[in-house]
Amino acid sequence: MPPTDRPTLVAVAHGSRDPRALSTVTALLEQVRELRPGLDVRLGHVELNEPLLDDTLRSLGSAPTVLVPLLLSRGYHVKHDLPRAAAAIPGGDIRIARPLGPHPLLAEALAARLAEAGWRAEDGSSRSAGVVLASAGSRDPESAADTRRMADMLGERLGGVPVVPAYASALAPTVPAAVKALTARGRHRIAVASYFAAPGLFATRSAAAAPWIAAEPLGTHPALARLLLHRYDQARALPRAARRLELSAA
Repeated sequence: MPPTDRPTLVAVAHGSRDPRALSTVTALLEQVRELRPGLDVRLGHVELNEPLLDDTLRSLGSAPTVLVPLLLSRGYHVKHDLPRAAAAIPGGDIRIARPLGPHPLLAEALAARLAEAGWRAEDGSSRSAGVVLASAGSRDPESAADTRRMADMLGERLGGVPVVPAYASALAPTVPAAVKALTARGRHRIAVASYFAAPGLFATRSAAAAPWIAAEPLGTHPALARLLLHRYDQARALPRAARRLELSAA
C-alpha cells in the first residue's frame, strides 16, 4: 500500500505541566517517523499541552486516522475521552488502538531503565532485592489489572524477583507503602521502576520514595517506538465492526 494510503497516526499523550514531558514525546515521535518513513505522525494531548487532541483531529478532517494512546493501561481517557473526541468529527474514519500496556516490549524498556539506574543481572536472583512498579493509578479496575499484569511481566523479565505495583494516585498501595511491604518480606535492596511514559510530577514523587535506585521513565526507549507502531498496525487491521471491541480486550 502506498504511504499516502496509510491512515494518519495520532499519538495521544496525557499532557503535563512538566516541560520535559512534551520534549520527550516529541522525540519519541521522531523515532516513530524514522521507523516508518512516509507515515503521517501527529500528536494530540488530552489536556494541559498543545496541540490538544480535538484540535489535531479537526485539522485532519475526515482523513483516515488511528489514535494510539501513549497511555499504559485501560482507563477513563482510553474508554471515554478518545471515543468522545473521535465521535466529534463528522464522517471521520477514526480507529482507536489499545493502550501501550501491558506488553513484553514495555518489560524490555522497564528492565533497561532499571539497568541504567544500577540494577544488575544478579539482583534478579537475590533474596534481598525487590522492585516497586510505580504507576499513575486509576479507579478503573481494568487499569489496575493491566498494571498488575505488567508487574508480573517485569518480574519474569528480571528473573523472578518480586515486583509490587504501586500508585501515585487513586489506588493503594502508594510507593512508600509498597516499599514498606517489601521490606517486611526481607527485601532491603528495593528499586523503583518508573512506569510512566514521560517525566512529570508523579514520576518525580515516585522516584523520591526509592530507598535504593529509581529508574527513569520509559521516555524515548526504542521499544516504545516499536510498540506504538505495533498498536497502530493492530488497529489499522481491524474491520470497522470490531474497533470498539479492541478497546475492551486485555
